[in-house]
Amino acid sequence: MPDLLRTVSDHALDRNPPTRDEALAVLALDDDDVLDVVAAAFRVRRKYFGRRVKMNFLVNVRSGLCPEDCSYCSQRRGSASEILKYRLLEPDVVLEAAGRAVGAGARRICLVGSGRGPSDADVGHLAETATRLRTEYPELEICVSMGLLADGQGERLHDAGVFAYNHNLNTSEARYDDICSTHTYEDRVTTVSGAHAAGLSPCSGAIFGMGESDDDIVDLAQSLRALDPASVPVNFLIPFDGTPLAGRHELTPERCLKILALYRFFFPDVEVRIAGGREIHLGALQPLALYVANSIFVGDYLTSEGQAGEADRRMIADAGFVIEGADADGGDRTELATRVELRRRGPGSTLPANA
Repeated sequence: MPDLLRTVSDHALDRNPPTRDEALAVLALDDDDVLDVVAAAFRVRRKYFGRRVKMNFLVNVRSGLCPEDCSYCSQRRGSASEILKYRLLEPDVVLEAAGRAVGAGARRICLVGSGRGPSDADVGHLAETATRLRTEYPELEICVSMGLLADGQGERLHDAGVFAYNHNLNTSEARYDDICSTHTYEDRVTTVSGAHAAGLSPCSGAIFGMGESDDDIVDLAQSLRALDPASVPVNFLIPFDGTPLAGRHELTPERCLKILALYRFFFPDVEVRIAGGREIHLGALQPLALYVANSIFVGDYLTSEGQAGEADRRMIADAGFVIEGADADGGDRTELATRVELRRRGPGSTLPANA
């Protein structure tokens, strides 16, 4: 293993991030070194998460009709993408989807809706849905992603049993205006911080493949780390027809793996989740990503189809991993519980692979 990768993985094992120069050097490594990169990241992943893979299920609770102009999004204002458009789903519909999620092995359900942010009526509707979900599926983590939060909304969701709130930073502050003009990077930071302050588990990540430089990738990692998220979803651009980024294909599987590994080095004991675009950009190398990330979405995304759930389960098993919650030995320990316990034990601590 090259000295650079030994150094950054050793730092990460002690929960220390790479320096900026080290991070840039990881991204600059030759594609021929990608297996070494994955192996270094796996040292870290194995210490904090063993061979467990957490499965997440996304429900698009409101589709289209968005006034924002995020360049990557098929639901954006003015989008010519052919997508379904509908108002907030009723709780019964979400509960039916949750049943499918649990049946597929998911430990978290993510309720995602388009729009700048939820109205107070939306929050009430989601709170009712969350309350019913908690009653029916008490072990299922509920995550909500509805855009920018107003004062008090995070607290209402938390009180209703919502576990986490997702709001991705998506790209670096320096180039955010190139991606969106209807809200600011700081708006997003404020929402993540506000959700955290409201008692919700903060979930925030990125989209790669939008023309970002290596500096942008590192800037974003450092900004996200400052927010102390409990989970970091890593998306790879799905270049929807009808959006400004249609037809953009700048990622390779090797590039994606190096980015994932870098984010594991920055977030050693945090749930790093492979999200949208993995099927397109990682292709046959998807199993290698499991040696870096400890969490994936199963099923479809917001407005695009994902890999079939059975194919995901087979991929996980064939790669020698276990679905969190499906293994008999301590499968009901969540990623967040693992993180909290390890931090309680202090630097250098570890848990058994099946803990």
